[in-house]
Amino acid sequence: MKKIGITGGIGSGKSTICKIFEVLGIPIYYADDRAKWLMKNDPELVKGITKLIGKKAYKKSGKLNRKYIAKIIFNDKEKLEKMNALVHPAVWMDGEKWNQENEQEVYTLKEAALLFESGGYQLMDKMITVYAPQDIRLERVMQRDDANLEEVKARMDKQMAEEKKIELADYVIHNYGNHSLIQQVLQIHKELSILDV
Repeated sequence: MKKIGITGGIGSGKSTICKIFEVLGIPIYYADDRAKWLMKNDPELVKGITKLIGKKAYKKSGKLNRKYIAKIIFNDKEKLEKMNALVHPAVWMDGEKWNQENEQEVYTLKEAALLFESGGYQLMDKMITVYAPQDIRLERVMQRDDANLEEVKARMDKQMAEEKKIELADYVIHNYGNHSLIQQVLQIHKELSILDV
């Protein structure tokens, strides 16, 4: 089984691209979604986050107080690094279990926003970067997350430059303008299905 990573800046449209791969029958590990689940359901992780951020990290219902956490970690580099040091190993272990369950597949996708930044891309056989220009991404995220321009820019500033992601990628999907997403995905799928990594 080939392990393929898929990433892109916030608002690039990774989820849309992954839905197309899903239609083709490709199993996808959504690392960011699993991270959110683990942050709520893994007792050790909950304990670590509460110790790092405080009790306000969780709402009374037990749900993650995402807006509060984002406000704290995206304005404090040290806390962001400590948070990543808690979450990334838990997600990695969870992902390894998932890989074992899907080892009969020709290839799987691991979708994560910070695959390059975390170094996780080095564990992948190939990398796909989803690209869209910053102005388009800003607009998408402000609408999606009901966030203001400054909040979104602060999050973008914590991510690797798009040019660097493109440079490190084996494949680039352009998610804007007249580029056919289906055609781009089908071409990559065709190559990955026969590729001997």
